[in-house]
Amino acid sequence: LVFTRTQKPLKMKVQPLVKRKNVHKKLTKFKRFQSDNFMRVDPSWRKPKGIDGRQRRRFKGVAKMPKIGYGTNKKTKHQLPNGFRKFLVANVADLELLLMQNRKYCAEIAHDVSAKKRKAIVERAEQLNVRVTNANAKLRAEEAE
Repeated sequence: LVFTRTQKPLKMKVQPLVKRKNVHKKLTKFKRFQSDNFMRVDPSWRKPKGIDGRQRRRFKGVAKMPKIGYGTNKKTKHQLPNGFRKFLVANVADLELLLMQNRKYCAEIAHDVSAKKRKAIVERAEQLNVRVTNANAKLRAEEAE
């Protein structure tokens, strides 16, 4: 616990159990061969299958094709930069599932949850010591009277 000047106890944010470095072998997407030349050829990846195709034959100076070597490390797959994995939460009951996994998964409140339910979810997450990625979304500051 950390105490401020007013001696009000603040809870520390929960940290991941193991934080591994996330290595990206290729940051750009694989583009379909000749998609930059023709409007009718969509840039989404398709394997070239022509008999004379330069890309299929892996000539020098042609764009790279996807290979198994570009795959992600299984231990860091779907890991967020903060070291957690995402778990979508729509209500308070969903949050209870993260009780024993709060060092591996963090909660993300679904986009269609109302502000009233969001507030309840965030409060319960604080009690369970579960990190919420979008905790302050759709929450408007209440006016002090």
